[in-house]
Amino acid sequence: MKLDFSVLLREDYPRMIIEGVITMLKLTAYSWLLAMAVGIVLAVIRMSNNRVATGFVAGYVEYHQNVPMLVQIFLWYFGVPTLLPDSVQLWFNMHRSDFLFATIAVGLAMGAYMSEGLRGGIRSIPRSQMEAARALGLSYLKASRLVILPQALRLALPTLVSYSVLLFKNTSLAMVIGVAELTYATREIESQSFHTVEIYLVSTMIYLGISLLIMAAGAALENRYRIKTR
Repeated sequence: MKLDFSVLLREDYPRMIIEGVITMLKLTAYSWLLAMAVGIVLAVIRMSNNRVATGFVAGYVEYHQNVPMLVQIFLWYFGVPTLLPDSVQLWFNMHRSDFLFATIAVGLAMGAYMSEGLRGGIRSIPRSQMEAARALGLSYLKASRLVILPQALRLALPTLVSYSVLLFKNTSLAMVIGVAELTYATREIESQSFHTVEIYLVSTMIYLGISLLIMAAGAALENRYRIKTR
Protein backbone atom coordinates (compact mmCIF):
# COMPACT_ATOMS: atom_id res chain seq x y z
CA MET A 1 0.00 0.00 0.00
CA LYS A 2 1.36 3.40 -1.00
CA LEU A 3 1.01 6.22 1.48
CA ASP A 4 -0.24 9.57 0.21
CA PHE A 5 0.26 12.38 2.72
CA SER A 6 -0.72 15.02 0.15
CA VAL A 7 -4.36 14.23 0.87
CA LEU A 8 -3.94 15.95 4.24
CA LEU A 9 -3.28 19.24 2.44
CA ARG A 10 -6.67 19.21 0.74
CA GLU A 11 -9.90 20.89 1.83
CA ASP A 12 -9.94 22.06 5.46
CA TYR A 13 -7.64 19.35 6.81
CA PRO A 14 -4.62 21.61 7.55
CA ARG A 15 -6.87 24.08 9.37
CA MET A 16 -8.47 21.26 11.40
CA ILE A 17 -5.05 19.93 12.43
CA ILE A 18 -3.73 23.37 13.40
CA GLU A 19 -6.85 24.25 15.38
CA GLY A 20 -6.70 20.82 17.05
CA VAL A 21 -3.09 21.41 18.11
CA ILE A 22 -3.92 24.90 19.45
CA THR A 23 -6.87 23.57 21.45
CA MET A 24 -4.73 20.72 22.76
CA LEU A 25 -2.01 23.12 23.91
CA LYS A 26 -4.53 25.43 25.59
CA LEU A 27 -6.14 22.50 27.38
CA THR A 28 -2.70 21.28 28.47
CA ALA A 29 -1.63 24.72 29.73
CA TYR A 30 -4.81 25.46 31.70
CA SER A 31 -4.98 21.95 33.15
CA TRP A 32 -1.30 22.10 34.14
CA LEU A 33 -1.75 25.43 35.94
CA LEU A 34 -4.73 24.03 37.84
CA ALA A 35 -2.88 20.80 38.61
CA MET A 36 0.16 22.63 39.98
CA ALA A 37 -1.98 24.95 42.11
CA VAL A 38 -3.92 22.00 43.53
CA GLY A 39 -0.74 19.97 43.99
CA ILE A 40 1.01 22.71 45.94
CA VAL A 41 -2.00 23.29 48.20
CA LEU A 42 -2.38 19.57 48.89
CA ALA A 43 1.33 19.16 49.58
CA VAL A 44 1.33 22.05 52.05
CA ILE A 45 -1.74 20.65 53.82
CA ARG A 46 -0.13 17.22 54.03
CA MET A 47 2.91 18.76 55.74
CA SER A 48 0.71 19.84 58.65
CA ASN A 49 -0.05 17.73 61.70
CA ASN A 50 -3.81 18.06 61.33
CA ARG A 51 -5.15 14.51 60.99
CA VAL A 52 -8.46 15.58 59.49
CA ALA A 53 -6.78 17.69 56.80
CA THR A 54 -4.15 15.10 55.96
CA GLY A 55 -6.84 12.40 55.88
CA PHE A 56 -8.84 14.46 53.39
CA VAL A 57 -5.78 14.90 51.17
CA ALA A 58 -5.00 11.18 51.35
CA GLY A 59 -8.57 10.38 50.30
CA TYR A 60 -8.41 12.93 47.48
CA VAL A 61 -5.20 11.42 46.14
CA GLU A 62 -6.47 7.84 46.38
CA TYR A 63 -9.67 8.73 44.52
CA HIS A 64 -7.99 10.50 41.65
CA GLN A 65 -5.21 7.94 41.28
CA ASN A 66 -7.55 4.94 41.25
CA VAL A 67 -10.52 6.18 39.21
CA PRO A 68 -9.87 6.22 35.44
CA MET A 69 -9.41 9.68 33.97
CA LEU A 70 -12.12 8.96 31.39
CA VAL A 71 -14.67 8.26 34.14
CA GLN A 72 -13.74 11.50 35.88
CA ILE A 73 -14.22 13.47 32.66
CA PHE A 74 -17.65 11.87 32.16
CA LEU A 75 -18.57 12.65 35.78
CA TRP A 76 -17.69 16.31 35.41
CA TYR A 77 -19.31 16.75 32.01
CA PHE A 78 -22.49 14.72 32.45
CA GLY A 79 -22.92 14.50 36.24
CA VAL A 80 -21.80 17.72 37.88
CA PRO A 81 -23.91 20.08 35.69
CA THR A 82 -27.10 18.35 36.86
CA LEU A 83 -26.28 19.47 40.43
CA LEU A 84 -25.84 23.12 39.45
CA PRO A 85 -28.53 25.81 39.25
CA ASP A 86 -30.00 26.41 35.80
CA SER A 87 -28.31 29.82 35.54
CA VAL A 88 -24.90 28.30 36.20
CA GLN A 89 -25.56 25.52 33.70
CA LEU A 90 -26.51 28.13 31.13
CA TRP A 91 -23.28 30.05 31.80
CA PHE A 92 -21.20 26.92 31.24
CA ASN A 93 -23.10 26.10 28.04
CA MET A 94 -22.40 29.60 26.74
CA HIS A 95 -18.67 29.35 27.54
CA ARG A 96 -17.57 26.05 25.98
CA SER A 97 -18.64 23.74 28.78
CA ASP A 98 -16.87 20.78 27.17
CA PHE A 99 -13.50 22.56 27.29
CA LEU A 100 -14.05 23.96 30.79
CA PHE A 101 -15.12 20.66 32.34
CA ALA A 102 -12.30 18.79 30.59
CA THR A 103 -9.83 21.31 32.03
CA ILE A 104 -11.27 20.89 35.52
CA ALA A 105 -11.33 17.09 35.32
CA VAL A 106 -7.78 16.72 34.03
CA GLY A 107 -6.42 19.48 36.29
CA LEU A 108 -7.94 18.13 39.49
CA ALA A 109 -6.93 14.56 38.70
CA MET A 110 -3.34 15.44 37.85
CA GLY A 111 -3.19 17.71 40.89
CA ALA A 112 -3.25 14.54 42.98
CA TYR A 113 -0.19 13.23 41.12
CA MET A 114 1.61 16.57 41.37
CA SER A 115 1.01 16.66 45.13
CA GLU A 116 2.59 13.23 45.51
CA GLY A 117 5.59 14.34 43.49
CA LEU A 118 5.98 17.42 45.69
CA ARG A 119 5.47 15.30 48.78
CA GLY A 120 8.46 13.19 47.75
CA GLY A 121 10.54 16.35 47.40
CA ILE A 122 9.38 17.66 50.77
CA ARG A 123 10.23 14.39 52.51
CA SER A 124 13.80 14.74 51.21
CA ILE A 125 14.21 18.02 53.10
CA PRO A 126 15.36 17.71 56.75
CA ARG A 127 12.67 18.61 59.31
CA SER A 128 15.20 20.88 60.97
CA GLN A 129 14.74 23.41 58.15
CA MET A 130 11.08 23.90 58.99
CA GLU A 131 11.90 24.07 62.69
CA ALA A 132 14.61 26.66 62.03
CA ALA A 133 12.26 28.76 59.89
CA ARG A 134 9.61 28.69 62.61
CA ALA A 135 12.20 29.57 65.23
CA LEU A 136 13.07 32.66 63.18
CA GLY A 137 9.49 33.82 63.50
CA LEU A 138 8.04 32.67 60.18
CA SER A 139 4.49 31.37 60.19
CA TYR A 140 3.79 27.84 58.95
CA LEU A 141 2.58 29.11 55.57
CA LYS A 142 5.49 31.52 55.12
CA ALA A 143 8.01 28.85 56.07
CA SER A 144 6.40 26.47 53.59
CA ARG A 145 6.33 29.07 50.80
CA LEU A 146 9.76 30.62 51.31
CA VAL A 147 11.87 27.75 52.63
CA ILE A 148 10.38 24.33 51.95
CA LEU A 149 8.50 24.58 48.63
CA PRO A 150 11.32 26.13 46.54
CA GLN A 151 13.61 23.25 47.52
CA ALA A 152 10.86 20.66 47.09
CA LEU A 153 10.06 21.91 43.59
CA ARG A 154 13.70 21.56 42.56
CA LEU A 155 14.06 18.10 44.07
CA ALA A 156 10.78 16.88 42.58
CA LEU A 157 11.41 18.37 39.13
CA PRO A 158 12.07 15.05 37.30
CA THR A 159 8.85 13.57 38.72
CA LEU A 160 6.85 16.71 37.94
CA VAL A 161 8.09 16.66 34.35
CA SER A 162 6.98 13.04 33.97
CA TYR A 163 3.55 13.93 35.34
CA SER A 164 3.40 16.93 33.00
CA VAL A 165 3.93 14.62 30.02
CA LEU A 166 1.24 12.32 31.41
CA LEU A 167 -1.13 15.27 31.75
CA PHE A 168 -0.40 16.31 28.16
CA LYS A 169 -1.22 12.83 26.87
CA ASN A 170 -4.38 12.58 28.97
CA THR A 171 -5.82 15.67 27.29
CA SER A 172 -6.56 13.44 24.30
CA LEU A 173 -9.36 11.87 26.35
CA ALA A 174 -11.28 15.15 26.11
CA MET A 175 -12.35 14.15 22.61
CA VAL A 176 -15.02 11.88 24.12
CA ILE A 177 -17.04 14.92 25.25
CA GLY A 178 -16.54 16.82 22.01
CA VAL A 179 -13.46 18.95 22.70
CA ALA A 180 -11.98 19.59 19.25
CA GLU A 181 -8.36 18.91 20.18
CA LEU A 182 -5.87 17.00 18.01
CA THR A 183 -7.25 13.49 18.54
CA TYR A 184 -10.78 14.71 17.78
CA ALA A 185 -9.54 16.41 14.60
CA THR A 186 -7.66 13.24 13.65
CA ARG A 187 -10.81 11.15 13.93
CA GLU A 188 -12.79 13.67 11.89
CA ILE A 189 -10.21 13.77 9.10
CA GLU A 190 -9.91 9.98 9.06
CA SER A 191 -13.67 9.53 8.75
CA GLN A 192 -13.81 12.02 5.86
CA SER A 193 -10.69 11.08 3.91
CA PHE A 194 -10.41 7.33 4.69
CA HIS A 195 -6.62 7.78 4.83
CA THR A 196 -6.24 6.21 8.24
CA VAL A 197 -2.51 5.49 8.28
CA GLU A 198 -1.45 8.91 7.04
CA ILE A 199 -3.45 11.04 9.47
CA TYR A 200 -2.68 8.85 12.48
CA LEU A 201 1.03 8.91 11.64
CA VAL A 202 0.95 12.71 11.50
CA SER A 203 -0.95 12.86 14.78
CA THR A 204 1.47 10.43 16.38
CA MET A 205 4.48 12.49 15.33
CA ILE A 206 2.90 15.68 16.71
CA TYR A 207 2.23 14.04 20.08
CA LEU A 208 5.71 12.54 20.15
CA GLY A 209 7.36 15.83 19.22
CA ILE A 210 5.56 17.84 21.90
CA SER A 211 6.22 15.17 24.55
CA LEU A 212 9.93 15.24 23.72
CA LEU A 213 9.93 19.04 23.91
CA ILE A 214 8.37 18.92 27.40
CA MET A 215 10.97 16.38 28.49
CA ALA A 216 13.80 18.44 27.00
CA ALA A 217 12.57 21.58 28.76
CA GLY A 218 12.38 19.66 32.03
CA ALA A 219 15.91 18.32 31.55
CA ALA A 220 17.18 21.83 30.85
CA LEU A 221 15.55 23.17 34.01
CA GLU A 222 16.92 20.30 36.07
CA ASN A 223 20.42 20.87 34.71
CA ARG A 224 20.17 24.61 35.33
CA TYR A 225 19.18 24.24 38.98
CA ARG A 226 21.73 21.49 39.52
CA ILE A 227 24.47 23.83 38.29
CA LYS A 228 23.22 26.64 40.53
CA THR A 229 23.47 24.48 43.63
CA ARG A 230 27.09 23.52 43.11
